[in-house]
Amino acid sequence: MGRPVPTERILKFTFDQEASNIALALMKRAVYINDESLSQDIYCDNRISNRKYTWWNFIPKNLWEQFSRFMNQYFLLIACLQLWSLITPVNPASTWGPLLFIFSISAIKEAWDDYNRYLSDKQANEKEVWILKQGIRKPILAQDISVGDIVWLRENDEVPCDLVLLGTSDPQGFCFVETAALDGETDLKTQMIPSACMGIDVELLPKIKGVIECPTPDKDIRRFDANMRLFPPFLDNDVCPLMIKNTLLQSCFLRNTEWACGVAVYTGNETKLGLSRGIPEPKLTAVDAMIDKLTGAIFVFQIVVVIVLGTAGNIWKETEAKKSWYVRYPEEGPWYELLVIPLRFELLCSIMIPISIKVSLDLVKGLYAKFIDWDDKMVDFETGTRSHATNTGISEDLGQIEYIMTDKTGTLTENKMVFKRCCISGTFYGNENADSLADSKLKYDVSCNSEYVIQFLKIMAICNTVIPVRSKNGAILYKAQSQDEEALVRAAATLDMVLVNKNGNTVDISFRGSSLQYEVLDILEFTSDRKRMSVVVKDCQSGNIALFSKGADEAILPHAHAGQPIRSFAEAVEHYSQLGLRTLCLAWRGIHESEYKEWALMFKEANGTLVDREWRVAEVCQRLEQDLEIIGVAAIEDRLQDGVPETIETLRKSGINFWMLTGDKQNTAVQIALSCNLVSPAPKGQLLYINGKSEDEVCRSLDTVLLTMRRINSEPREVSFIIDGWALEIALHHYRRAFMELTLLSKTAICCRVTPSQKAQIVELLRSCEYRTLAIGDGGNDVKMIQQADVGVGISGREGLQAARAADYSIGKFRFLKRLILVHGRYSYNRTAFLSQYSFYKSLLICFIQIFFSFISGISGTSLFNSISLMAYNVFYTSIPVLVNVLDKDLSEKTVMQHPQILFYCQAGRLLNPSTFAGWFGRSLFHAIVVFVITIHSYANENSEMEEVSMVALSGCVWLQAFVVALETNSFTVIQHLAIWGNLFGFYIINLIVSAVPYIGMYTIMFRLCNEPSYWLTMILIVACGMGPIFALKYFRYTYRPSKINILQQAERSDGPILSLGNIKPQSRTMDKDLSPLSSSRSRNQSSVYEPLLSESPGSMKRSGSGTPFDIFQSQTQAQSRQSSGYSRNCKDN
Repeated sequence: MGRPVPTERILKFTFDQEASNIALALMKRAVYINDESLSQDIYCDNRISNRKYTWWNFIPKNLWEQFSRFMNQYFLLIACLQLWSLITPVNPASTWGPLLFIFSISAIKEAWDDYNRYLSDKQANEKEVWILKQGIRKPILAQDISVGDIVWLRENDEVPCDLVLLGTSDPQGFCFVETAALDGETDLKTQMIPSACMGIDVELLPKIKGVIECPTPDKDIRRFDANMRLFPPFLDNDVCPLMIKNTLLQSCFLRNTEWACGVAVYTGNETKLGLSRGIPEPKLTAVDAMIDKLTGAIFVFQIVVVIVLGTAGNIWKETEAKKSWYVRYPEEGPWYELLVIPLRFELLCSIMIPISIKVSLDLVKGLYAKFIDWDDKMVDFETGTRSHATNTGISEDLGQIEYIMTDKTGTLTENKMVFKRCCISGTFYGNENADSLADSKLKYDVSCNSEYVIQFLKIMAICNTVIPVRSKNGAILYKAQSQDEEALVRAAATLDMVLVNKNGNTVDISFRGSSLQYEVLDILEFTSDRKRMSVVVKDCQSGNIALFSKGADEAILPHAHAGQPIRSFAEAVEHYSQLGLRTLCLAWRGIHESEYKEWALMFKEANGTLVDREWRVAEVCQRLEQDLEIIGVAAIEDRLQDGVPETIETLRKSGINFWMLTGDKQNTAVQIALSCNLVSPAPKGQLLYINGKSEDEVCRSLDTVLLTMRRINSEPREVSFIIDGWALEIALHHYRRAFMELTLLSKTAICCRVTPSQKAQIVELLRSCEYRTLAIGDGGNDVKMIQQADVGVGISGREGLQAARAADYSIGKFRFLKRLILVHGRYSYNRTAFLSQYSFYKSLLICFIQIFFSFISGISGTSLFNSISLMAYNVFYTSIPVLVNVLDKDLSEKTVMQHPQILFYCQAGRLLNPSTFAGWFGRSLFHAIVVFVITIHSYANENSEMEEVSMVALSGCVWLQAFVVALETNSFTVIQHLAIWGNLFGFYIINLIVSAVPYIGMYTIMFRLCNEPSYWLTMILIVACGMGPIFALKYFRYTYRPSKINILQQAERSDGPILSLGNIKPQSRTMDKDLSPLSSSRSRNQSSVYEPLLSESPGSMKRSGSGTPFDIFQSQTQAQSRQSSGYSRNCKDN
């Protein structure tokens, strides 16, 4: 008999139940098993629909989406104004044609994507599945499954909806599922039927009746808090708790199990996978933001021009025009007469903003993404994983990254755990020369059946979720979701404590020829809050009940029983952490049967709640996980990936700051940081510690670190800081501005013991200072951080593909990040910077000529160019040459990788900013003057037609843009030559064809011009006058004032050495230094103490020592923040 339940606990439970019932009325659904009358038409069917449009709403919805953008609204307004014949200077087709073309391309792309989604949905919806109806199995389409139906699955079948397991072919109720399509994890997972369904004969499954109370649909694939009651005769209304391990989720596959059946609880788009689908919010790159600002500036300039010219035109009309006999104006005009000329100039100047820039940018960005996909140098040959760009619109942001936030386990390390050392009952096993498994002393203690050693091995073999599987040759293979657990089980097996089988709740252990059997009574699962896992087991031979626990030191050591000395275990944890090893503490305690029965009742009640189940279960687990006897400490090595130190060192040379965000211990994180060149050892490097459990402690620690950093920031010494999760939480909430200053002063930081939410908060903090951030990780706990960053990179690792699927880019190994940023990111930024500014240049060029023409045409807003020429100029004549700029490389990939410092030009926005744009603006104005003046003086005579003058001016623009593209191209290929000069040749072919067609206004024009030597002399003069000064200026700067890139280009062409390039000192970001003291009560003369980094451990990897032949950046300039000249980014103190 168990102890009586205390009255106060009963009252508390009653109160909690009443509160739960109120909440459940709003959040739960009742699923009646195998009962059509109760489930019919209540919930959605299983039809999957990922389509964005339908046949009826495609046109209005797509148009609404396209016209929700300001630029499209602007161009639509211009196109509509051109329908007013009184004010339009050109044929409306000159605007409507490109507008409809661009809208059609976008609409066709959307329609094609949606059609592919429709085909995918159709294939899934019409797949044949089996359900149990009226005692028999019958096939139906997957889309016809309803909530409450019992679905029958065979081996290798895909799960069509979210199911609660009712039965399997395994006598113990287990089944194996592959969840790769859900979370990317390739290891099989073990699911089991609820305890209420144990023992139900397979022939009775079609007749089963009951009800499942579960929450409303959500997308959390790791949680399912529900209850089930089976109706008599199966079970007499007893409540059975359900968890995620009792479910089969949509898109999983049944493996190594003959059959399984379950009841549908969530169907269609209400499944956990269906709710997880969705289009992520678009990310705005720094280049896109700059283009928007420049577009706004051009729009303001355009309005000013329209107002000035419109006013001048009205004045000229009222004064000079009416004096001319050939200008006929009515005596009295309509009320809107004063608006006619300004509106004409608005239409005339509308081409200042290039209508094709968005389509051009989208096209080249798609090519950037394909270059990443096609890069054979970014293939992980070990797994065959290629790099992939999921987000095709942010490649140029890769070249402007200033901060990288990286996970540790599986990102910097291989996530291949190897058992290295252990400390059992104060005895250390293993040393620098040999691991624990090779330690003869440990082997001897095992052979002598040392009590503590045997207990240590038992906990390693039993306290886990590892599944042993027999291979065809009889060998035991271990399937584990956690690499730590697999390492422990393998180590125990090496020391003769072999996990042989798990059959239902029974665990079979083989130890030196004898068989041990334990019954698993309860599993206290690991959570990120508890940081430990426990199992309650019963020895089948003695009947004794025990609790086996393993977990982090702070989750195990404080729960040791009174009187047990834990100092030796704490020292072991500290020692192993300094070696860069991951540590786990192992403990146990015996449990009296009466105590277990009382606790089991509470555990069952907690598992039966639907509101705050996780919190209630954790509270109950805490009651049992007390008075533990600490047995020992296990240390596991997670080796660094190949190329990680070299990659981090190279990226740090490029001016990128690194933050390592990990859940590991402080010392482990420090040693890994040392090994991978994230921080430098003393005396070159200094590491400042921020610790504390209270606001006052964190305040003092943060104040000390800030004072130290301010004092030594000017010294040539690498200063970093390390902070744990507890102190970070306090700093972010109470000392956010001071912590923000700390991020500006430090190049490198280590955050240990942090949660996934804290990782995302750090990214958000840096973004609030307008830094461009990149987050990289490999596990589900990194998803929040990856999605919060400007650029998210996921590694396709052993923890699955969750991070890779949530990221903008996925790579196979961390070392590929160097090429992703330095090569693809830098090239993408350079090319986009040129393309965007060139697009404005060519539009401003033609627009300025129109403005100049208005001064000799009575300021009337008359267009020099006809509609066909304007349309062809934007779409054909000037677009093709610049699009092949995606192949341009200012420096070779080898040079870029050898000299990563040149990434600064991209980080600082040196190639796209108001200064560079002003240069292109001035170039367009200068070229417009050249073309207009030479054309007018050459052809503005009585024998010339208006169409001839127009064609000569247009020819001059096309010639100039060809030479501009050629001059700005750094590396020529055959394709680029064909595009530039072939496009120029095509200009004449097209116009010769058009000139051969009568009645379109250009009849014989091009034939006549091509037969005149003066035309070709005019073109030569335009090119010479337009390009001569540009070429001379470029030659002067290249020869006498070369940039660092120019010096590298010269070295590449001459194959000569680079002796020195001097220094670049970027303007540092400003932040108020007169911050109020963090703690006014503390003495200001307290010494500012810093802690030097530990020396490199024997296992640490040596620094590569590879340097560059020149030094662009001094270390102190790297410590400063980068920004474009003339800008200051102000942090937003939230």
